[in-house]
Amino acid sequence: MKANSKAQQKAAGAALAAKRGEEKVENLQGASREMYETMSEEELDDMASTPRSELPDRKDED
Repeated sequence: MKANSKAQQKAAGAALAAKRGEEKVENLQGASREMYETMSEEELDDMASTPRSELPDRKDED
């Protein structure tokens, strides 16, 4: 699954760092905490590796 925005890609990166033990889980907030709890390391890696140049800052809300 690819990230839909730079904000989502950044949150996935933070959650991935926590999954790998590089960041404390207590430091996660909001979307990154939810991603940490519900997604696998492989899913997070895929989302976090989305090229940022292809993404808007935030996804437009419909």
